[in-house]
Amino acid sequence: MAGTSKAARELRREQLRDFLRTRRARLTPADVGIVSTGTRRTPGLRREEVALLAGVGVSWYTWLEQGRDINVSGSVVRAIGRALQLDDAEMAHLFTLAGLTAPPPGRHGSSTRVGPELRRVIDAWTAGPALLRDRYWNILAINAMTRAVFGYGDADHNCLISFFTNERYRAAHPQWEATAPAVVAAFRADAAQSPGDPEFERVIAELHSASVDFGALWARHDVAVPRQGVKAITHPEAGELHFDTTTLAVTDQPSWFLELYHPRPESGTAERLVELDVGVV
Repeated sequence: MAGTSKAARELRREQLRDFLRTRRARLTPADVGIVSTGTRRTPGLRREEVALLAGVGVSWYTWLEQGRDINVSGSVVRAIGRALQLDDAEMAHLFTLAGLTAPPPGRHGSSTRVGPELRRVIDAWTAGPALLRDRYWNILAINAMTRAVFGYGDADHNCLISFFTNERYRAAHPQWEATAPAVVAAFRADAAQSPGDPEFERVIAELHSASVDFGALWARHDVAVPRQGVKAITHPEAGELHFDTTTLAVTDQPSWFLELYHPRPESGTAERLVELDVGVV
């Protein structure tokens, strides 16, 4: 990496060497579909077997595992990680040790099953709406307040798609037209981290089919970083509601994000939400 000291680079290569050796040692030939013949002096895969599985030269892989100062590409590092059956956290660590930018989490298959512990946290957020989404903005779980306040129902499966197609949600936002460009720009910034990702492409294609407004904004190629802020809506029963919004990452699922909405102080929102009499699970 540019700007990294010689000592830091040497330490990183040393850690890369140890990491590759330990990942290789934990796998058996049977784990990767290789028929083992003869007696093995040490457990785990051989270097030539990892090289074969990754589609790289044996000498090159040996040099990498020895910690030599060689150039590596993201595609080759990814192939080695797959050969060693690394999970997302290990793959990101391998990229870092190789001096490369880690790929976005969730590229190797991420479960969409929300455990009961996290569901209880979402349901227990009674101050306002709470929503769990993945990095594609797919909705994984919502609480009762999200249904009552935003009008989300069983047909809502993606935050961005609902932003453009859920008529009640759209009508409740007096600043919808002013907000839409920033929302699309934030989604483009997320999608740009994973060019060619089929799930991002699916969401974009669905939106192009469903919304002319989205197509026009997407064609602008604007990008932006989502910011914490105030969300204002006009509820058909409760009237004007104002929320402070916070987005938290779920540490054991790096591609999941928990969005929490808290009534803005002195806005009267908390009192008006009580009048909705939303049942809490």
